[in-house]
Amino acid sequence: MARTLLHMKAEVLKALGHPTRLAVVEMLGRQGEKCVCEIAERVGGGDRTTLSKHLAILKSAGIVSDRKEGLKVFYRLNCPYVVRFIDCIDRIVHERVREERAALLKV
Repeated sequence: MARTLLHMKAEVLKALGHPTRLAVVEMLGRQGEKCVCEIAERVGGGDRTTLSKHLAILKSAGIVSDRKEGLKVFYRLNCPYVVRFIDCIDRIVHERVREERAALLKV
């Protein structure tokens, strides 16, 4: 049972491990529900087929859900706390950049 939960957690982290998917999650977390056309416009991620694959991975991992309204498909973040996790990653990255800059200045 514990092993299965670890695998499920790893699946969520893997889904977040692509720049396009991370950008989608950040956008949905900060701006709320968006239709695929808005996501494609703001995030890019290649063509619509590629973006649809990214969204399917996020949906399969339980990170986002969708709903249809006419011909449009809207996506929303299932857990707003994911954005806090991304904020923690931002802090780690900024600290790392700061340390690397400091190391370069010493040379």
